[in-house]
Amino acid sequence: MKRMGWLTSGLAAMVLTAALAGCGAGAGGNNTAATGNNTTAGAAEPTLIMATSADYKPYEFHDTSGGQDKIVGFDIDVANAIAQKLHFKFTIEDMDFDSLIGALQAHRADFVIAGMTPTPEREKSVDFSEIYYQATNVVLTRKGFTVTSLNDLKGKKVAAQLGSVQEDAAKSIPGVQLESLTTIPNVVQEVVTGRVDAAIIEDTVATGYVKNNPNLQINRIPGIKSNGSAIAFPKGSPWVSKFNAAIDEMKKDGELQKLAEKWFSQ
Repeated sequence: MKRMGWLTSGLAAMVLTAALAGCGAGAGGNNTAATGNNTTAGAAEPTLIMATSADYKPYEFHDTSGGQDKIVGFDIDVANAIAQKLHFKFTIEDMDFDSLIGALQAHRADFVIAGMTPTPEREKSVDFSEIYYQATNVVLTRKGFTVTSLNDLKGKKVAAQLGSVQEDAAKSIPGVQLESLTTIPNVVQEVVTGRVDAAIIEDTVATGYVKNNPNLQINRIPGIKSNGSAIAFPKGSPWVSKFNAAIDEMKKDGELQKLAEKWFSQ
C-alpha cells in the first residue's frame, strides 16, 4: 500500500503494548502481550516486536471508542492472524513512518507491518514478505478542483506523507511545491483548510476521509501506480519464509479477502 521513500532512522517510538516474555529484538518488560493464541502445553511462544505507524486508517489507527487507546485496523488483524498460524506473540511499537526502516536496521523491531510498499531502494536495507494487499494512489482535493493527470498539479502546492511512495510521486510533478508531513491526518488537514491544493494518498485511505468530509473529493488518475503492501524484516530474518507461508495460506483459504472486506468495504 502506502508509503515509500528513503527512510531515516531515529527511533521516536512509543511502546503501546509490551510482552509478557520476550524473544524478539530487544523484547522484554512487564506489560501485557498484544496477542496471545493458545499453544501446545509446555511449548513457549516467542514474543516479537512489531513496529507500525498508526496514522493510516483503515490499515492501522488508534481507536479510543471503548475508553482505551488501542491500535486496530486491517494490518493489525493480518498480524494477529499470522501470529496465530505461526504461534508467536507480539508487542506493538508506534512510531513515525520514516523511522520504521531504521528500527529494523537497529534490530529494535522484528517486523514492520504498516502498508509499506517494497521498492528497490528499501530492499537494499531490509527484506520483504510477498505482497499481501494491492491498492492505488489517488489525488485528494477540495470539491470543485478536478484533477485528471498529475500534470494538472504542475506548480501547485501538494501534500504527501514523509517517506512515502506518494511523496515520491509528488516530487515527480514539475514545479511542485511539496509539503511533506509525518502523518496522514495532517496531510488531509492541509487540503481541508486550503493550505495546499491537493494531496496524494492511497485510495482506501482517501475513501474514509471523503466519507466524513463532503467538501473533499477523490480524483482517480488513469495509469497512476498501484502500491503493493508487504511486511518488512531485518536483513536475513528467518521469519520471512514463515510469514510467506502464512500469507499464502491466508490467500488460498480466503482469510485475507475477508479481512480486506471487513476494513475496506465500510
